[in-house]
Amino acid sequence: MPARNLETVVAAMDARLAALPAGQPARRRFLETYRRTTLAVGTAIDEARFEDPAWVERCDVVFADLYLAALDRDLAGAPGVPRPWRLAFDAPPSLPALRHVLLGINAHLNYDLPQALLGVIDDDEFADPVLTARRRRDHERVDRVLAGCVGAEDDRLAAGSTRTVTERVLQPLNRVASKLFLREARQKVWHNTIELHRARVAVEGAYAARLAELELLSAVRVADLLAPGQVLLRLSVAGFGVTLPPPAA
Repeated sequence: MPARNLETVVAAMDARLAALPAGQPARRRFLETYRRTTLAVGTAIDEARFEDPAWVERCDVVFADLYLAALDRDLAGAPGVPRPWRLAFDAPPSLPALRHVLLGINAHLNYDLPQALLGVIDDDEFADPVLTARRRRDHERVDRVLAGCVGAEDDRLAAGSTRTVTERVLQPLNRVASKLFLREARQKVWHNTIELHRARVAVEGAYAARLAELELLSAVRVADLLAPGQVLLRLSVAGFGVTLPPPAA
């Protein structure tokens, strides 16, 4: 089987975009946005903006595959779509484009990213504080790449939809908020990754239980985003990410 890299991931995204059935604008918007941000991460890798670019690429591949697997199950009508994605995929088509993209980002970051990080950081690596710190720094460097995409992506979404006067007035604030929420969510992702790692090395069954907790918390946050109103303003109170509590005694 050929090695997976960002080039093959983008090709897989292109194949899904070409095959998406008509009447799926929400899925198309998120996938197009995700494709562009994946290319942005690839550019940052090529520009040597990470301490371990090969690791960042491996992580991004595992991360993307989790979304593509959920999308494929959804489109096939197959069971097993994680609850955060189920809510995001089933969101009313009438929602603004930005809302659909935020739903996808929320499900993907909060639920999928900790699993992706566990897929590329084994237990021996977690035992090495120097290596773990390097992994976390590269994880945080991705924030800067994503933050650099916010303005352009917002412009694309605005061009493809009609915004109210209030939404246009709030647009600059929303861009700042989006960057802050992405950073906050990814910080919580690292916390949740550590919690899942601890469960993975604990008693049998602990990891599955903690992952189920994360799935529920992530689904609740997606449900919050489905409520009416200015979603980014509401997130300034509720927060974007989710945090696994300490395990039950």
